[in-house]
Amino acid sequence: MGKVISVKSKGSFDHTFGFLRASVEKAKWEKLWKYGEMGVQALRNATPVDTGLTRDSWSYEVEVGKNTTTIVWKNSNVVDGWYNVAIMLQYGHATGNGSYVEGIDYINPALKPVFKKIADELWMDTVGG
Repeated sequence: MGKVISVKSKGSFDHTFGFLRASVEKAKWEKLWKYGEMGVQALRNATPVDTGLTRDSWSYEVEVGKNTTTIVWKNSNVVDGWYNVAIMLQYGHATGNGSYVEGIDYINPALKPVFKKIADELWMDTVGG
């Protein structure tokens, strides 16, 4: 028959378990930074190009709250303090002479595969694929 090993300990493993839980949570959030960057690349590739400034102005932030975590994609190409060029390209805008430039839906199609990958990975993490 095999040898028996026993371990005795005094005190609590609360700090150890807390450390391990925090490590697992951090690993999950690090995946979101990967998808944030993936989204930036998708948006850059899909952005209509005139000068390239709007295309090169994409960034992201991962916002971690108490009960929620959010990836926020941003575009910093703002003209005159309020005119976000990326949004105007997406939804359309009026011109100075009164005409209207129709928008091009490029943001949603660019991010759709990123959202799918996030959902697939979170599902696999949840069910243990």
